[in-house]
Amino acid sequence: MPAEERILQFLKLPKSEKAEVFSHLDPDFQEDTIRSIASHEVSDILNEMSPDDRTQLFEDFPDELIKYSINLLNPQERRVALKLLGYDSDSIARLMTPYYVQIRKEWTVKRCFQQIKKVGKKVETLNFLYVVDERNRLIDDITIGSLLLADEDQMISELSDNHFVAITTTTSKEDAVPYFEKYDRSALPIITENGVLVGIVTIDDILDQIEQQNTEDIQKFGGLEALDVPYTQTSLIEMVKKRGMWLIILFFSEMLTASAMGYFEDEIQKAVVLALFVPLIISSGGNSGSQAATLIIRAMALQEIGLKDWWYVMRKEIFTGLFLGSILGIIGFLRIMVWHEAGFFNYGEYWPYVGLSVGISLVAIVLWGTLSGSMVPFILKKLKLDPATSSAPFVATLVDVTGLIIYFSVAGLFLTGKLL
Repeated sequence: MPAEERILQFLKLPKSEKAEVFSHLDPDFQEDTIRSIASHEVSDILNEMSPDDRTQLFEDFPDELIKYSINLLNPQERRVALKLLGYDSDSIARLMTPYYVQIRKEWTVKRCFQQIKKVGKKVETLNFLYVVDERNRLIDDITIGSLLLADEDQMISELSDNHFVAITTTTSKEDAVPYFEKYDRSALPIITENGVLVGIVTIDDILDQIEQQNTEDIQKFGGLEALDVPYTQTSLIEMVKKRGMWLIILFFSEMLTASAMGYFEDEIQKAVVLALFVPLIISSGGNSGSQAATLIIRAMALQEIGLKDWWYVMRKEIFTGLFLGSILGIIGFLRIMVWHEAGFFNYGEYWPYVGLSVGISLVAIVLWGTLSGSMVPFILKKLKLDPATSSAPFVATLVDVTGLIIYFSVAGLFLTGKLL
């Protein structure tokens, strides 16, 4: 719809639904709506929004619009909003809601149900109730199912096992994701360093974080900087900036490939047949490197492996690279033999040595590509850099340059005194 019509359709929604719908709109539409509608309409929407959705909204707003929006909140919601915005922008606390059901261990089940009816309409989830002590420190969490199956006169202390999982406010959004994956929870409590319960984070916010995290990694691995906004909202200038820098770096790196070719100019002139297999050789190394980098980066993202596992990975990739290289080397040798014997191409009287040069080079280059692709992410992680930046193009470029050196060095061993 045209912008004006979209806003009109939005305003026709029932008051009870506007806040929920608004939280699902794209950031540009949200900003346009806030700027276009009356202040009392904005106030109604923002006050009804859940605190975590509202904080996410403010993160996308310019400063002047944040100030305008916060001033339209009622005193209670303003305190909540300012508190959440006070946390580090990358911390999990920015995604939490302070609305949840809090109970005490000395309460009966009946008293807990009274508390649920009192505050339940405001809370984001009723799946878990959080047991705190007199200092508001979290001591347990209890499922709503446990209360439903218990007697009304039972004490909460009888249902508690004092075992719970919580995330501290200073934990980054990225580091918080594995908690939800490991414990399979729809919501997790957020506590301070002293154990004081300050909020909860629900799975819907974490799913958004996972999607954003995966998108950034995929974009980095493709050889560009991660986009700050969706592709359709990224301007032409911004797109050139995000992609251009990496392309320039890779272009200068590929210049080394041309330099390596020039270094072996004499060998190429004496044995032109060697030049025929250069694309085959360097692409095989680049492909094997890209495969290894993809596997290792994803394994790191899923926390299947860490820095301490580098030696295990290296051993495994050495054997993998040898097997894969041997398969390609045999195919390469057979290709030269079949083409020569069938008369498709005349590789000369020394064709077996040309075949051995290509075959052995493929083994060495695929092995080197596999090792490079698997070890570069470890090196970057050790340097406190994002392993995802060891993109497929980066690894392929690295292997291209070194692959040429390996290829012509192996060819020199087999063809010196013959073609060279």
